Amino acid sequence: MRAMQVTELGQPMKLRDIPTPDPQPGQVLVKVHTCGLNFGDLLIIKGTYQEKPQLPFTLGMELCGTVVAVGEGVTAVATGQRVAAYCGFDALADYAAIPADVCVPVPDQMSDEDAAAFLIAYGTSHVALDYKAHLKAGERLLVLGASGGVGLTAVELGKLMGAEVIAVARGDDKLQVAKAAGADHLINSDSADIREVVKSLGGADVVYDPIGGDQFKAALRACNPEARLIPLGFASGEVPQIPANHLLVKNLTVIGFYWGGYTRVNPKVLTDSFETLITWYVAGKIKPHVSNVLPLEQANEALDLLKTRKATGKVVVRIAG
Repeated sequence: MRAMQVTELGQPMKLRDIPTPDPQPGQVLVKVHTCGLNFGDLLIIKGTYQEKPQLPFTLGMELCGTVVAVGEGVTAVATGQRVAAYCGFDALADYAAIPADVCVPVPDQMSDEDAAAFLIAYGTSHVALDYKAHLKAGERLLVLGASGGVGLTAVELGKLMGAEVIAVARGDDKLQVAKAAGADHLINSDSADIREVVKSLGGADVVYDPIGGDQFKAALRACNPEARLIPLGFASGEVPQIPANHLLVKNLTVIGFYWGGYTRVNPKVLTDSFETLITWYVAGKIKPHVSNVLPLEQANEALDLLKTRKATGKVVVRIAG
């Protein structure tokens, strides 16, 4: 089968022919239709992600496909079933052998592109805002990186949950994408003083931050008393150091959050979240924003759209059918 593999850290992936895997006990073999790309994929190629697989390896954290074989002991997933899955690796290939318990049934009305763009972005934002930050209707939510894969879903879900949403992104074009997702206020990070604008709007009660660096520092200083901050990524390249005295004076809470970790420590958090999110999708309340769909042969170009921040929402690679 074809697989887009990392053979050397820091270098472009190579399209290689490798053996089709057999599903092991507890696994299913999925014929991959589409793969959703994520910022974490860029970190994996650089060797700076939390998980460091042995070279060579196949990239691709999430997929949509059809189950073509099941391993020993698998009863909850059947051959012929269309599923989405957060698998961590192996999705940029014709087939992927993945744990059955990470598979989520895909409703008929959800396209392959939407399904591949759904789990990580919406799952991250929903668990962060609902389970971790306990966002309440009427609160003011500040979303940094609001036009990106996870940031855009935070805008959409925050609005759906009743918050007043402030979206921060680079450039007017990206801000218009955030506005279409439901943002009430727009801040251009290229030209505006984030702290001053947020304070003029009444301050932030919850901060959703996949960016880090100077934007986190500005957001911290724009928080209301008892605000909650969720640092969930550092796309700026700078991990901010948090002054404890600022937390003390305003009774602030900084919430550590790694969505993928729940697959090991408490998977029910994710399955409950997916159930809610898919119900909202079927009801027409949420819809993934996919800015680009490219074939497997152009997976390096697809990743470059993320790296250069030319994409909005999600980038999807189509593998089959």
